[in-house]
Amino acid sequence: MDSLAPVLLLALGGLLAGGTIATWRNSRVLAVALAVCALLAVVAGVLRLDYFN
Repeated sequence: MDSLAPVLLLALGGLLAGGTIATWRNSRVLAVALAVCALLAVVAGVLRLDYFN
């Protein structure tokens, strides 16, 4: 499960990024919130890969 967590976080970031694009026309505030969550998920996924240690 430890090696699967970064992949799942990166996939979650991709899904949230897609939701951001889809939501942009209807609600910009919600789209910005989704973008922040997507960014956090991608950063967490990259940091869990342990390339920087």
